[in-house]
Amino acid sequence: MGMKTIETLVDAGKASAGPPLGPALGPMGVNIGDVIGAINDKTKDFSGMKVPVKVIIDEDTKDFKVTVGTPPTSQLIKKELGIEKGAHKPGEELIADMKIEQAIKIAKMKQESMGAKDMKAAVKTVCGTCVSLGVMVEGKHARETTQDINNGVFDTKILSGKTELTAEELKVMEEEKKQLAEDIEKRHAEEETKAKDLISQMKGKNADDIRFRLKEQNIHKDVIDKLLPKTGAKKEDDGGEDKPENK
Repeated sequence: MGMKTIETLVDAGKASAGPPLGPALGPMGVNIGDVIGAINDKTKDFSGMKVPVKVIIDEDTKDFKVTVGTPPTSQLIKKELGIEKGAHKPGEELIADMKIEQAIKIAKMKQESMGAKDMKAAVKTVCGTCVSLGVMVEGKHARETTQDINNGVFDTKILSGKTELTAEELKVMEEEKKQLAEDIEKRHAEEETKAKDLISQMKGKNADDIRFRLKEQNIHKDVIDKLLPKTGAKKEDDGGEDKPENK
């Protein structure tokens, strides 16, 4: 008869025999409990997220295989750190700090889909994505931490696979994130004031000329769009794409 593939989205670690999985699996003659158990085991690390899964069933033998898709690394980082989006200017702003244990946790989730040769390479790829988000790793620019990984600084932790943080470490991280957010908000306010002054100086000029001048002054697009709305403007990405720097 051949192979049959069932694709669906599930709540990580909480799949059940109800719709949509139960009705789809029932006619296939497989042990639904075993399939649900396999799905929940493979998705438990993505708690709180919707995860795409495929159940591939041999219609003759009733054997099955579960494959799990994973969200982009950038989304996993943002969820882990409790941030909504990346930095406006990743090369200039740092919005949060990630511990190496958290990078290891995400690397474990993504290693297979990354095609990384080992856990060390996977952690370096996570650090590369942190660069594009404006996220530090271990209190340093993520590029510096990648070099530390190359130099073996975190070999013991990476080999141990430790992913848990203490309550005190989490508290310190939250306080640091709050301070970074306050600093960024202050800089954005200063940037907006600078933009308003420039717009005032160019009063009567063509809007496109003013926008060009603001860009020359390194005013962020979000500030420009706020002060000079452009109908039909396409929203640019927030720095959330995966841009791994595995060096």
